[in-house]
Amino acid sequence: MNIQAVIEVLGTVAFAISGAMLAIDRKMDVFGVLFLGLVTATGGGFMRDVMLGIVPPSAFTSPIFIPVGLVASFYTFLAIHWNQHVIPRLPEGMFQWILNFTDAVGLGLFTVLGVNVAIDAGYGECHKFVIFAGMLTGVGGGMLRDILAGLTPAILKKHIYACASLLGAACYDYLLLCMPREYAMFTGAVIVTVVRMLAYHFKWNMPRAV
Repeated sequence: MNIQAVIEVLGTVAFAISGAMLAIDRKMDVFGVLFLGLVTATGGGFMRDVMLGIVPPSAFTSPIFIPVGLVASFYTFLAIHWNQHVIPRLPEGMFQWILNFTDAVGLGLFTVLGVNVAIDAGYGECHKFVIFAGMLTGVGGGMLRDILAGLTPAILKKHIYACASLLGAACYDYLLLCMPREYAMFTGAVIVTVVRMLAYHFKWNMPRAV
């Protein structure tokens, strides 16, 4: 299994867990949990592939995305359902921290994966485009998740969300010039995850009009 396949699996698991946890927090049934987890795990890649003209999108042709997304979502549902009595005893904010951490990991992994797909599709010389493709892959699933859950998408209001993805995509695109792809992917994904979690912890925000 190559590094890109590993990132696909880990990113799918991370985003599926974050989508499933949000669905549980919004009191959805098991179908809602599975559906929201799967949409979160595959939505960004779906939007990227449509933009790149990759039809059918990889979510339907890859043996990874749908099965792994469903299993991760269902496992999350079972883990919380079987341990309902433990949830109230967790430290305050722990549930939200786990949701944000899995979302940040998925954001980082799918950002670099999106840059890779755009480069492999022949757009490597158009740096602004591959960076945008990386950001779209990273934020797309979370954006669809929030809309379906009846929330304002995190990309529009959350502490340094899309900006963290843009930064990581740009760093990864640059690092490809000076180090092997595997190390550059790891570094880019870590940058996104760390910036996102620091923004969550310290409540960093972009300026607002009011």
